[in-house]
Amino acid sequence: MTDRRNDPPPSDPNDRTPARVRYAYDRVLGDDPAPASGFFAGEDAPYRRADYPDVDRPPSRRRRWLRWIMRGLGVGIILLVLAIVWLAITAPLSRSLEPPAPPSITITDADGNPIARRGAIVGARVDASKLPKHVTDAFVAIEDRRFYSHWGVDPRGIARALFHNATSDERSQGASTITQQLAKNAFLDSDRTIGRKLREVLIAFWLEARLSKNDILSRYLSNVYFGDNVYGLTAAAQHYFGRTPDRLNVGQAAMLAGLVKAPSRLAPTGNLAGARARQAVVVGAMEEAGFITHAQADSVQPQRVLPIRRDALPTGTYFADWVLPEAREAAGEGVEGFGGDATVRTTLDRRMQRIAERVVKTAGLRQAQMALVAMHPDGRVVAMVGGKDYKLSTFNRATQARRQPGSAFKLFVYLAALRSGMTPDSMVDDSPLDWAGWKPRNDDGRYLGPINLRRAFARSCNVCAARLTQQVGVRSVIKAARDLGISTPIPSEATISLGTSTVSLLELTAAYAAIADGRYPVHPRGIAESRTKGWLEQFTGRPSTIPGDVEDGMKALLDSSLNRGTGVEAALSVPAWGKTGTTQDGRDALFVGWSKDLVVGVWVGNDDNTPNPGLHGGGIPARLWRSFMAQALNVQTRASAQAAAAAASDDTEAEGDDGDAGLNINGALDGLGINLNIGRDGISIGPRETRGDDRGDRRDGAPPPSRDERRPDEEQ
Repeated sequence: MTDRRNDPPPSDPNDRTPARVRYAYDRVLGDDPAPASGFFAGEDAPYRRADYPDVDRPPSRRRRWLRWIMRGLGVGIILLVLAIVWLAITAPLSRSLEPPAPPSITITDADGNPIARRGAIVGARVDASKLPKHVTDAFVAIEDRRFYSHWGVDPRGIARALFHNATSDERSQGASTITQQLAKNAFLDSDRTIGRKLREVLIAFWLEARLSKNDILSRYLSNVYFGDNVYGLTAAAQHYFGRTPDRLNVGQAAMLAGLVKAPSRLAPTGNLAGARARQAVVVGAMEEAGFITHAQADSVQPQRVLPIRRDALPTGTYFADWVLPEAREAAGEGVEGFGGDATVRTTLDRRMQRIAERVVKTAGLRQAQMALVAMHPDGRVVAMVGGKDYKLSTFNRATQARRQPGSAFKLFVYLAALRSGMTPDSMVDDSPLDWAGWKPRNDDGRYLGPINLRRAFARSCNVCAARLTQQVGVRSVIKAARDLGISTPIPSEATISLGTSTVSLLELTAAYAAIADGRYPVHPRGIAESRTKGWLEQFTGRPSTIPGDVEDGMKALLDSSLNRGTGVEAALSVPAWGKTGTTQDGRDALFVGWSKDLVVGVWVGNDDNTPNPGLHGGGIPARLWRSFMAQALNVQTRASAQAAAAAASDDTEAEGDDGDAGLNINGALDGLGINLNIGRDGISIGPRETRGDDRGDRRDGAPPPSRDERRPDEEQ
């Protein structure tokens, strides 16, 4: 191989090949590579600097280190800028001024009387510089003794905690500073991960760089948790001792500072002994830190706290749980910031609510549950009971449960029929029907042939409802339900005419309220002042008026049901309208109706949807509805009015539900199946007479239907 080490430089002036490239090429071709010390290593070096003037001297080791240091500083500056931008976006200082939990909302009834309070008790902000020194010293002594000397993170505290946790079997110690606790409370969650801890440290440095020590301590004391759903020193001092923070003595300040470690476990209202023991620890820490003398520490006595008030507002009721989201929206800006306790007036009528609770309590139900909703025709809910006992079950069966309405759903079938041009006097054929393999039947097994809609509705005739659905179309029935506010899924099939789709009692009651009001839909609401609608809602959300003939026709049908049909047990001494509903085996029994300006729905059933033999909408639900309405409207039931009239005049013959002589009190003996009549001619006892479908609409919407009611494709 040719030795080119001593070749002169290329004479071609156009040769722009860098000297380093030529040198590398020469080393590959040459037998003796250049010395490791560089290109030009002494007089004997094969390459001369004069031959390669464009070759730089190799950098020294110092220059190489300096170059890497500058690169590292550049990367660090870039990362710092990114971190500052990230903190400015994700951890704005204003967030440390926000309450750590939603402030409480006090819910009042329609008259302004408080009925429930929901949310945390958040006190007003405090200024640490204006508090007594022993108050701030108590927190600094037990939480962060070197608070005024570190930069957000305490290395000595971290080392102490690591040593303790590695050498002791006792409870592990933490090393979070007050600044870190503020960072965690204001910006982070409680996850115990390394990533969260690193963010906490970074935010702590950020807070230390932007805020003074007094600002950090003030914000910390303003939002730290003290147990009993109480946040902030102001709220805690008032809650436990009934005073403001500036009036706390050493013992009280020490007890509050001691709660921060485990507020839920040490809250003195539930664990006074534990709170006092922790108080002693804090007093000892204050003495050890030199904040108080030994004599002052010995003079501190165990503190007393205020007892829990027995008349304290409940944190929840069925109505309060339902109205809370609407109340928070109505409160708006009133719940923002510290001390932002908002008061929201609702539509609840306390008198009617007490009546509803009393009716449920005296209903005599065993394992069965019950729900009741009362509202005005415009949708203002005045009473709500979602179960027999809120303390045992907070599940609201009036708003959350979705159950089959049974014959109460026939409201929409007959509404669709009247919309199509029929009247209450139009005829419908009450004879056996086979609709694509589905054969609905009347519960009493009787078929009356051609009858008018008024009588079919009063008897709650299943075949007539199915035949009307066949005539007007399933879609028309679904549209009627949607127009009146039913939002739950409704299958497009014939069986919906018997109430096989599920609804909530609240929506079903609102649908009946639409008939009472003559406009639809009626939106149930619990806030006294309705929210201001946007321009789009004003154009698209306007209620529609029910045509006069359709409204009159529906009221005539509902009147016949309550006064001469399945709902006679609910009859009052004043005009009333309503409808029963029962599903197969008495799984669900309902009565929904109205009188004057009050619309009420009642549901009875089991939570597990098991049968209740003998339960039907014309029985217990109708009587509970009647009892509530009589007390709420201050009117008499029909039986009571008839009894009073009979007592006033011996010559006046009391008129029964169907005009029969005698005072019918068979309602008291329903369970025995006996019809007892007391009249002028004496007492007559006989088997209980079925009024149309009085007990019989219980099979009209069952899950699942009996075999002979199923369509061929439904049989298993």
